[in-house]
Amino acid sequence: MRWYILRSMMFVPGNNEKLLRSASRTNADALILDLEDSVIDDSKQEARDTIKKILPEGIFKKFHVFIRLNDRDSGFLEKDISNLMLEGVTGFVFPKSYGKDDIIFFENILEKYETEKGFIKGKFKIIPLIETASAVLHAEEICRTSERIIAAAYGSEDFCADIQGIHDKEEKSLLVPRALTVMAARVAGVIPIDTLHVNVHDLEDLEDNLKLARTLGFEGMLLLHPKEIELAHKYFTPTQKEVEAAREILRLTEEARENNTRVAIINGTFIGPPMVRSAKKIIERDKHIKEWEKR
Repeated sequence: MRWYILRSMMFVPGNNEKLLRSASRTNADALILDLEDSVIDDSKQEARDTIKKILPEGIFKKFHVFIRLNDRDSGFLEKDISNLMLEGVTGFVFPKSYGKDDIIFFENILEKYETEKGFIKGKFKIIPLIETASAVLHAEEICRTSERIIAAAYGSEDFCADIQGIHDKEEKSLLVPRALTVMAARVAGVIPIDTLHVNVHDLEDLEDNLKLARTLGFEGMLLLHPKEIELAHKYFTPTQKEVEAAREILRLTEEARENNTRVAIINGTFIGPPMVRSAKKIIERDKHIKEWEKR
């Protein structure tokens, strides 16, 4: 199993060469080169051409690189893929994933162009955007449809528009779909990615959102600006205290096993199997993040 570290997934408009080059100097884990919302229809080909020009330079080698495509009904999807199925691209962010059929449709296109271009089947990964009411209600089904899916990202703005709801300041309207997205992703064994923070200049509010995202079980976040990266990494990286506590839990559990004692206790709390599983995951994630940051 390959580990993907996706604490920070930053959008960059595909037709803006200056911002693309600037993004290459950040320490984001992943860049999402955008062909959809940030690029008007008349500039779609310009965006494809700009990305094709820059990718071979190797300036994105240290990142996971994803292309956010246009949706299935846009008329642009297949042209996006045929132009940008290239070496150096990790995969594609697929918008408006309403259900299983959309993923099957999308995967068939990927297989077609992988064959035509001489890539191995399954090389290009998928991150579906869970950004409609249908997607939220079918999120587990979406996440399980393809082995290419490595993560699922919740999109709040399109979701609120779809349900005719309000993205309120307290974000009460987002709590349920965020939680359901995490549960669906975890059940399917893929990485849950939280929605972007629309007010990029309010870092205090971003931090509040990151605390909640971490509490809900998210493992990364969609970002709009480099200033958000540091906080995202802070909240989606185990702290030294968490790692030390995890190691102590495993030490005490092993000690109890060696002494043929069924009960291990830490700070007056019984160490049950869920705590042991959690401790192992913390240590493993810490190890993979450290390896990733050496790149």
